[in-house]
Amino acid sequence: MAPVPGFMRTIGPSAPRVAQISIPGTGYHRRLSMDMLAVHAQSKGDFPALICGDSVLTWADYIARRNSLANALLEEGLKPGETLVQYLHNSIESALVMAASGELKTTNTPVNHRLMPKEVAYIVSNSDAACVVTEPEFLPVFEEIRGDCPNVRIWIVIGDAASCPEWALPFDDLTGSTDPVSLPEDAPEEGLAMIYTSGTTGKPKGARRGGIASPAQAMAWIQGFGLTSDDVHLAAGPLYHSAPMAFFSLAQVLGNTSVIMPKFREEEALSLIERHKVNSTFMAPTLVKRILQLGPDVIARHDLSSLKSLIVAGAPCPQKVKEDVMSLIGPVLYEFYGSTELGINTILKPEDSIRKPGSCGQASGVEIKLLDEDGKEVPTGEPGELFVKRNPMTFNEYYKNESATADAARDDWVTVGDVAYVDADGFYFICDRKIDMIISGGVNIYPAEIEDALHRHPEVKDVAVFGIPDEEWGESVHAAVQLIEGSILDEDSLIAWAREQIAGYKVPRSVSFHAEFPRDVAGKLIKRQLRAPFWEGHESQIV
Repeated sequence: MAPVPGFMRTIGPSAPRVAQISIPGTGYHRRLSMDMLAVHAQSKGDFPALICGDSVLTWADYIARRNSLANALLEEGLKPGETLVQYLHNSIESALVMAASGELKTTNTPVNHRLMPKEVAYIVSNSDAACVVTEPEFLPVFEEIRGDCPNVRIWIVIGDAASCPEWALPFDDLTGSTDPVSLPEDAPEEGLAMIYTSGTTGKPKGARRGGIASPAQAMAWIQGFGLTSDDVHLAAGPLYHSAPMAFFSLAQVLGNTSVIMPKFREEEALSLIERHKVNSTFMAPTLVKRILQLGPDVIARHDLSSLKSLIVAGAPCPQKVKEDVMSLIGPVLYEFYGSTELGINTILKPEDSIRKPGSCGQASGVEIKLLDEDGKEVPTGEPGELFVKRNPMTFNEYYKNESATADAARDDWVTVGDVAYVDADGFYFICDRKIDMIISGGVNIYPAEIEDALHRHPEVKDVAVFGIPDEEWGESVHAAVQLIEGSILDEDSLIAWAREQIAGYKVPRSVSFHAEFPRDVAGKLIKRQLRAPFWEGHESQIV
């Protein structure tokens, strides 16, 4: 296995906190720093590490400000192992908070800033947060809930000190030594990350995990996605989601320059790719669709020739989107299957996206099993619940939720309930979430396949398929549809069109039309909100 071009060149005898690693069975043996940010600051100090708008932070300044913030937090009483909550837009400051949290070995917990105050209060309280970092825009939220967060000892506000309330500390006043943090002997070996997943039932769960992949995993991902240490990375999605944060963190490890978007705007993303000669980015499929909807003429106005890795995940990526990216941008689209709990599990490369339609790729750096209800492996081509063997990037636990943690595991294997099958070439195909599967007349129906078919209708902008109550069949297939502007497509016409595309038992029995779909800030569809009205008044609900 050859080193990633340029990846190891900065690592030598003078690198700080360097450890020996090897990948068994490969002959691969190199020195890998335990503090890659410090390594890059040492070797490329004057090069830009972070760019956000007109602000640029060099590697030398980045490491100095990270250390200064981490030391200041330590002086304010934040202890290694405690939880730090971020409630921030993407920014250079949010990246500094993330880096300082890792240096201080705390549990970094970014929170979706689109949540309602009571939802934020639950997460801050449930996570046992000792420190909360926010910004002036969100102060009304914390003015309302501060009394419900008794564990928080340190409140920090980024921005103008004049807007900082008396109960908080101005971010710019937190300055400590720029030397590496001197941690107590009982400090954890690594910082953790905790992402609260949007539960389909009940309260959200805090999926807590470590932040250090095994060398074999790191190399599998770096090579699998075509990444190098010379790349420029675009952080397009909100960094409180696990995938944008994971690829931003990987870019940091590689020593990439990272261009940060505070908020996603489709044509601005194209402009940033052109201006900074971006090589890699992660986007949820809906963000890619928004770019494609700009049209060929707008896309052609921007030089996107530098882009070589457009990585998608978080929701099924319609085959039509893959084909349009290939046509309008080039062979750059990578897809993976993964989750906050399981990490990155498969990779589908551009050259396979057309010949393996619907696949999310082959296993990458992990072991996967597909199991039936009895825990037995299913034959090739048959659907089963997807389990991943525990590894350094699977989650440790749902914080303070032993029953949910136990429900996700079978011995040394863990799952989030997705159903998949694998073909003879080792390519995996996600049928659907187990919880989203429709059972109609005793037949299992997987919405993802139907959604992919309906996406091909030229007047369909977006679609969500789910089961609704049916007295005769138990459930029937329903399609919630967004049409393109100006379309007059009706229910009967769409159902008739679907009958020509898919098997009769998969065809939607009913269709509802929507001007907008409920989405989170990353653009990911919240299907349960579309489904819930159909199940009102039913004792048993599939939600």
